[in-house]
Order: sequence, then structure tokens, then C-alpha cells
Amino acid sequence: MMVPDNRATSGFPWRRLMALGLGVLKLHPASFWSMTPRELGAALEGAGVLPRGADALDRATLDRLIQRYPDQGADHGRGD
Repeated sequence: MMVPDNRATSGFPWRRLMALGLGVLKLHPASFWSMTPRELGAALEGAGVLPRGADALDRATLDRLIQRYPDQGADHGRGD
């Protein structure tokens, strides 16, 4: 299934993830938005949308994402 990716405007593929979670997995919106990225990844693997055993995010990549997309007022448990 090909879903347009909106990275050019927001930098993160929200439209694609929403299409997969809501359209392919048929999740209720509240269920989709309450999932962790790891849970969504596992669900997509189980549905055959993502390859099994996809590499986990390493800490350096996670730190770059946190800096690029900061949560308002969150310290992410790092005590900064």
C-alpha cells in the first residue's frame, strides 16, 4: 500500500503512520494515539507491514529526534 508521505512539510511521516495505524490495522484513533512507537512497530510487524526484527533506534538517533522534535517542557527523564 502506497501512502503519500508528508515529510517535506513536517519532517515526520505522520500521514503515513496514521494511514497504517487507522487504515491498515483498523485501530480506533484513541488506541492509535495511546500506543508507544514500539507497540505500533510490533503491531505493524505482526500485520506483515514491516519486516520482522527491524533494528531498534539507537540512543544517538533517539537524541537527535528528541532535539529535532522537542516536547513542550519535557526533560525526557534525563534530569537536564
